[in-house]
Amino acid sequence: MSRRGARWLNSTVLGIGLASLFSDWSHEIATAAMPAFLATLGVSAGWLGTIEGVSDGLSSFAKMASGFYTDKLARRKPVAIAGYVGTAVATASFAFADKAWHVLLARATGWFSRGLRTPVRKALLAAAVAPEAYGRAFGLERAMDTTGAIIGPLSALLILQLTGHNFRLLFGWTLVPGLLAATVILFLVNERERTPVPHISFGERLRLLPHNYRKFLTAVGLFGAGDFSHTMLILLATQRLTPSFGLARAASAGVLLYVLRNVFYASFSFVAGWLADRFPKNQVLAAGYGLAGVMTLFIIFLPASIWILVLVFVLGGIYIATEETLEDSLCAELVDTSHHGMAFGVLATVNGIGDFVSSIVVGALWSAFGIAIGFSYSAILFFAGALLIALLPSNRPS
Repeated sequence: MSRRGARWLNSTVLGIGLASLFSDWSHEIATAAMPAFLATLGVSAGWLGTIEGVSDGLSSFAKMASGFYTDKLARRKPVAIAGYVGTAVATASFAFADKAWHVLLARATGWFSRGLRTPVRKALLAAAVAPEAYGRAFGLERAMDTTGAIIGPLSALLILQLTGHNFRLLFGWTLVPGLLAATVILFLVNERERTPVPHISFGERLRLLPHNYRKFLTAVGLFGAGDFSHTMLILLATQRLTPSFGLARAASAGVLLYVLRNVFYASFSFVAGWLADRFPKNQVLAAGYGLAGVMTLFIIFLPASIWILVLVFVLGGIYIATEETLEDSLCAELVDTSHHGMAFGVLATVNGIGDFVSSIVVGALWSAFGIAIGFSYSAILFFAGALLIALLPSNRPS
């Protein structure tokens, strides 16, 4: 059966979705616990921003290299399996950390492995469905990914309660779902036959990417330079709620708000994908970027109550769902399938550089000048990115 005639929900789509679910379950246990764990080590918001920023930056270069080289391979699947195993082992190694730089090293190693697998996973997914189903396929993958991100923080709370807040045992447990992710890739994903691209230089490969794709990257990069890690929202909630809740309850509330964010992220991902298959993708993505700007304005100007924080985390979930689903499906639409690995790798690298810049800058501005200045920086870039993406023509390559 041809790809166009096949059902879009097939073994490969399901396998990639399950791998995303298990992997996110694994590293979101660690992510949810990391701010509190770092607090026990006496670490500031600046350190948290550095850990997230350096890790995302290293991941971005791994994504670029992986995208470039795997387009030249007849089989991409082994790279994906290795990436999932590497992320699982590195995340579990948090259990041995007793200094901030140990956490940085483990996180960076895990995110490097994550970077290796990301463009490969996306290329495998795009190859498994027809172009008119890109939105639904990527939306389902994002929804399952975020289902893992819901289970992860809840698992973290449960494990901490059952173990008397033993962070090291908690990090060890992350190995189980992490290795399950690699297992489902091995057994469920069927890689389609493909002809590797000719061996040409990296620069020539870049020049082969379409002009509209490059304009798309400019908008993504501008938005990404303000798109800070949402672990900072957990820290924000913890700080703002501590005076009325106490530190322990405020930290738990921050994790639960993050779970709420992930519920909206998961539930809206498929909706965003459905919209992507029916409306101009750039306009839907621009709306998502705009929501990010609205979220930061709420942080800056509205009072620091629990209900305002609920609204902030809900908007955070919706805009991330739209951003990630639409960026992937628009990327797949703008670039020929033979260059999908390279295109997804470059997109991920631009996002990773943005994450590196945004997390470090927002963390530094927050520590030095306060919340308003830190998040105002993000708001400006969010709205600028939304404007540029709205002006981008959305059309499939001929």
